[in-house]
Amino acid sequence: MKTLLSGASRAVLATASLTAAISAFGTAQAGEFDGVTIEAKLIGGQQYEALYARIPEWEAATGAKVNIISKKNHFELDKEFKSDIAAGTTDWCVGSNHSSFASQYPTLYTDLTGLVGKGVVAEFVQANIKAATFDGKLVMLPRAQFDVSALYYQKDLYDDAEKAKAFEAKFGYPLAVPETWEQVKDQATFFADPPNFYGTQYAGKDEAIVGRYYEMVVAEGGKLFNDDFSPAFDSEEGKRALQWFVDLYNAKAVPAGTTNYLWDDLGNGFASGTIALNLDWPGWAGFFNDPSSSKVAGNVGVAPAPKGSAGVRTGWSGFHGFSVTEDCANKEVAASLVEFLTNEDSQKLESAAGPLPTRTAVWDYISEQAKDDPYRREVLAAFKETAATAFAVPPTPLWIEATNLIYPELQAAILGDKSVDDALADASEAVDDLMQEEGVY
Repeated sequence: MKTLLSGASRAVLATASLTAAISAFGTAQAGEFDGVTIEAKLIGGQQYEALYARIPEWEAATGAKVNIISKKNHFELDKEFKSDIAAGTTDWCVGSNHSSFASQYPTLYTDLTGLVGKGVVAEFVQANIKAATFDGKLVMLPRAQFDVSALYYQKDLYDDAEKAKAFEAKFGYPLAVPETWEQVKDQATFFADPPNFYGTQYAGKDEAIVGRYYEMVVAEGGKLFNDDFSPAFDSEEGKRALQWFVDLYNAKAVPAGTTNYLWDDLGNGFASGTIALNLDWPGWAGFFNDPSSSKVAGNVGVAPAPKGSAGVRTGWSGFHGFSVTEDCANKEVAASLVEFLTNEDSQKLESAAGPLPTRTAVWDYISEQAKDDPYRREVLAAFKETAATAFAVPPTPLWIEATNLIYPELQAAILGDKSVDDALADASEAVDDLMQEEGVY
């Protein structure tokens, strides 16, 4: 009898634990989704992967299974989503989404209102929820991947007395962590020793280079689009912004392959110890300071994003999330998974590596956790200051299409195939044609 009771007790405890776990997954009950398999298309990459290791917890609790049928960077996912829409093959259920891409998919994703409780939605930072809502539809729940970039740098470069003396002699001001993009250019040129060491780097293709260019235009006092979404970047501010990229490339202060770089290339580049200054996302903070993954661990400083000549800080921002397709046959199951991947425990897990959360309570949690960790305090302070003046991409569903027209022209100027003036004039004409063809004005 004692043995039977102890076994029963263990069963009760196991059931209680499972019930407690389920409470974090929305309205699902233990085993409610037995036998259901949902397909997912998720963003892949170093800073996103740790969260997916939690999926088996959700599977064990709900009885459902997740089949990840695609895992790519978001530029490749974007192409795949558009291909699926054209082919009518959108019956997979959960997809990674991003505030910069979401407006392009008005028919792909379902309204999560009704699938996700109001109480759950209220726990998120409401500015993120507003940005995840299009035409009154809540199309995604944000994960702990709020993105705005700060400046990572190798600290020992600023402790070298000989370097400091040589720098001041050349540029006429003391060597210190840069506060402006002009200072970044000076220092990147000074630190560069190609092909072994480079002053900085930048993503050089797709929306990535256009986003960086966009925030530099803003920092110079300009804008990418006018209020009617006609192009505004073929301006003196736009020319100064592009010239910054060109000058660094011509000075060989950036790697020769930078025009082919995307985010993983930049993260791995800085972690390799061959880059002095790196504007990058919060998700890399833990990776850069981890000795198992980074040669600069213990030597990483983090500062707010520098300012342009207009005294405006760069701050192109957005956030990642998860959505449920309109054609999903098991929307309730899919929504349960989305809730799980964005709940407090999931956001605490992601935030531990540096990414910024999108749940109010988790902001409080990571601030408390950082009290005794000088590096994490520095990271949070830098990103908090940068986030205070952050700005999203222009609110047009043609954003990605426009960037696909702009980025080849930016590349042409950087590589010297066109002048800055000609590249921006050609990009402006192409975007103007797009907007008129689409009936924007």
